[in-house]
Amino acid sequence: MQFAPVEQARAFLDANPDIELIELFVLDANGVPRGKLLHREELLALYQSGRPLPSTLLGLTLHGDDVEDSGLVWEVGDIDCRAYPLPGSLVRLPWRQIPTAAVQVSMHPSEGLPAAVADPRHLLVRVIDQLKADGYHPVMACELEFYLLDQQRDAQGRPQPALDADGGRPRSTQVYGLRELEQIEPFLADLYAACKAQGIPARTAISEYAPGQVEITLEHGDALAAMDQAVRYKRLVKGVAHKHGMQACFMAKPFDHLAGTGMHMHVSLADGQGANLFASEDKAGSPLLRQAVGGMLASLLDSLLLFCPNANSYRRFQANSYAPLAPTWGVDNRTVSLRVPGGPAHTRHVEHRICGADANPYLAAAAILAGIHRGIRERLDPGAPVEGNGYAQAREHLPTDWLASLRALERSAWARDAFGADFLRVYLAVKRAEYRQFMGEVGEQDWRWYLTNA
Repeated sequence: MQFAPVEQARAFLDANPDIELIELFVLDANGVPRGKLLHREELLALYQSGRPLPSTLLGLTLHGDDVEDSGLVWEVGDIDCRAYPLPGSLVRLPWRQIPTAAVQVSMHPSEGLPAAVADPRHLLVRVIDQLKADGYHPVMACELEFYLLDQQRDAQGRPQPALDADGGRPRSTQVYGLRELEQIEPFLADLYAACKAQGIPARTAISEYAPGQVEITLEHGDALAAMDQAVRYKRLVKGVAHKHGMQACFMAKPFDHLAGTGMHMHVSLADGQGANLFASEDKAGSPLLRQAVGGMLASLLDSLLLFCPNANSYRRFQANSYAPLAPTWGVDNRTVSLRVPGGPAHTRHVEHRICGADANPYLAAAAILAGIHRGIRERLDPGAPVEGNGYAQAREHLPTDWLASLRALERSAWARDAFGADFLRVYLAVKRAEYRQFMGEVGEQDWRWYLTNA
């Protein structure tokens, strides 16, 4: 684990004399940034000797509740665990009224114990290091979809699309529509400017399948750096949207009648000189690519909770919705879970289409790469690629409920080896607690279904 030298902080302060506050944040297993607000004069000490954070911080539910079974609460007395800044993570937050910067931290491998075992970035680093030890250097990119919603709810208290530049509220959309992008031009202008200022390589913007739904692609690169960028990009999108009076929503299925939001992960392996090991004139890729696909398919069920971590995640899985349902793969086919896109031989890679936009990029990437490593080590054969409608040809399907995925991860010997028993102990304790909370809550759907009919 590499942390940032103090020279980065000094250079930043010299170049940004107006900065008054610094947001320190660590990403928990749910992808929620948690941390502290520091004053300018506290920054150098953070880089020199780290900052103590409570052990419970990395064992909280989505709502911020302690999980006693995590082992990070009473047994350790909510001990302070030391976190240090990550290289290149100190950036301005241009949407803030008070001149503010943000810096991402991660738990120190020894000084940060016991919370370090639950740090999702640590898990990804470990998986990447194992691949590199065998001569494989993972390259990844992230495509994140999101909805732009109004900060005000409708008359029924439900979320609604944000107003467009003309002051109207879109009720329909044209997929790949250019007018739809033109209508959010002020937001996009600030978003791209903020990405440039933070060194995030945001590229193509697409109007997706529903009113206010947008996708912006990030450039591929070193897997760890790519996921760092995805984490900061997601936070940046939310901040810029808030500045424009909107809410950026990364919920997997915010509306029952509209498209869900996904996080497509693009992955390949390079050698030590950067050459793509998946490259092939064969559109189905090299033998190594096929082994990687075989490993991802074999590990799919065991990893599903990391790709689809919440109850709502499973509402996204509907046939003919471009949300995959089965352990399938194909060449330039969007009805399968693992797609090998077309293009020149040197660009050959796999697009992993299962994750919802609510997934933690670090954990999703770790599960994908661990599956790839399994496929290579075991020389797994994925079978023939699916041609035509993958929905109709699927012989087995993924579970479409939260509890089945939780139990699959609990029972997986492969996952315990790939992710570590300590990490799984905390992560599963958090997810079990969330499941109990979710199932214990009575709400509008229960009343509509059962209040008078039961």
